[in-house]
Amino acid sequence: MTSEDSNPTRSAAEYGSILLGSRSDSPVRRRIRVQLLLTLSVLTANAVGVAVVILLGTVGIPNPDVFAPDLHDIDFVFLPLYVVAAFIVGAAWGTAVVMRMLRWSAAIDPVPTEQDARSAFRAPRVLTAMQAVLWIVGTALQTTLYGMRNPDLIPKSLLVSLFSAVVVCATSYLLIEFAMRPYAALALAAYPRMHRRGLTMRAMVTWFLGSGVPVAGIVLVVAFGVADDRTTKRDLLLSVGILGVTSFFTGLLLTYLGTDRIGAPLRSVIHGMERVRRDGRTDTIVVYDGTEMGELQAGFNAMVDGLTERERLRDLFGRHVGPDVVHAALDRGVQLGGETRNVGVLFVDVVGSTTLATRLPPHEVVETLNRFFGVVVAAVHQRGGLINKFEGDAALAVFGAPTPHPDPAAAALAAAAEIASELAAANLGIEAGVGVSYGEVVAGNVGAEDRYEYTVIGDPVNESARLSELAKRDTRRPLASERAVAAASVEDGKNWQATDSVVLRGREAPTLLYQPEV
Repeated sequence: MTSEDSNPTRSAAEYGSILLGSRSDSPVRRRIRVQLLLTLSVLTANAVGVAVVILLGTVGIPNPDVFAPDLHDIDFVFLPLYVVAAFIVGAAWGTAVVMRMLRWSAAIDPVPTEQDARSAFRAPRVLTAMQAVLWIVGTALQTTLYGMRNPDLIPKSLLVSLFSAVVVCATSYLLIEFAMRPYAALALAAYPRMHRRGLTMRAMVTWFLGSGVPVAGIVLVVAFGVADDRTTKRDLLLSVGILGVTSFFTGLLLTYLGTDRIGAPLRSVIHGMERVRRDGRTDTIVVYDGTEMGELQAGFNAMVDGLTERERLRDLFGRHVGPDVVHAALDRGVQLGGETRNVGVLFVDVVGSTTLATRLPPHEVVETLNRFFGVVVAAVHQRGGLINKFEGDAALAVFGAPTPHPDPAAAALAAAAEIASELAAANLGIEAGVGVSYGEVVAGNVGAEDRYEYTVIGDPVNESARLSELAKRDTRRPLASERAVAAASVEDGKNWQATDSVVLRGREAPTLLYQPEV
């Protein structure tokens, strides 16, 4: 069994091994794959069992000899016939029974009932029980045939066959449960609370089958050797050695299969966490384990769903108030009130919006305004500004709050010039006046404890709005106040020239107006 790789793309080893395919497999492909793996699992486990029988029966416990001349018909005719028949029956019949239990999975989008889901977890036990029956019948047949010829062979036959049967059943169960992971995943997806507690019991059973049974076998071999006068010390040493080596490798196999049932789900969680940490990806993993490890997988998916929802809300929040406001809220917390900042302010207002609303259907008005605001947002964001709010057919942009800006006035002037140029070239059917100001404002959250918004308040905001009204006389050229041009860097400010002096509404002193050079 191979573990899930760490490729940044979704790994094919979603079930802990590339042999099991992925959750995107069609029902037919999944069924064929699992049926093939079940057949191979049964054949492999029984082949291991037969090998153990031959090794222990010939070399491990040499006395009494099973290859005596009067036993040749049993050794080379009856037992081989039964072994072949058992292989065929165990693989074909057993696999067919299990697949009938899983017939619900043949649908295009399989949704199991609770009984169907439980059958996915019951299948390994059913198929293992069938293997146990075949081995018990084989043990009874072999012991009877040998005992009729030589009663001394009965203890040896029972010990060798039952020891091998335990190895076969344990190996079969672990391999079959491995092959059934895709269907266990479907069952757990439909009934997540079907998770079972069993990690400790699983480990204890693996230890018992891999260590306890072999030790008991060694003790019995020694007891038989001591009771048999024909057994020499050399024979006894050889028997214990062979049984010990056999137990070592069968125990190693069972331990590997058992630990992989823990390691595979754990690796899937580790790789999922690595994808989140490295790429920010929030892909869920397949939950296919029915023990506490499955709970861990499900817990990771719940965490990923929470991260996905958080990112979705963060993106939605950012689209409403601006990413800079989101970052400031996350970094510094949220509270009513504000802070004093020197900012560049840009105000854009559509010319003749009332006429536009009477001339076009409502949905076309919205589409036109969206294209218009698309030009404004692109120019502001490109220069590190924040769209503070949309006011019907107008927009207010701020440079220098909540995030400091190295040259807010210059950025506001450059954005204004680009907006006027882009709107003229876009041929949207609407025009807009653009005004730019600079100065001290209070930037912060205004409202009540349970409902507030981030905004900027101060004279530069009012001044930019008044300038945008004046700029509607010639929408190709935005207007800026003297203090905005003066605060900008020399390189950016020199492209603007004074054109007029006007007393803005609500003021007593005149304001010197600047426009970009033609």
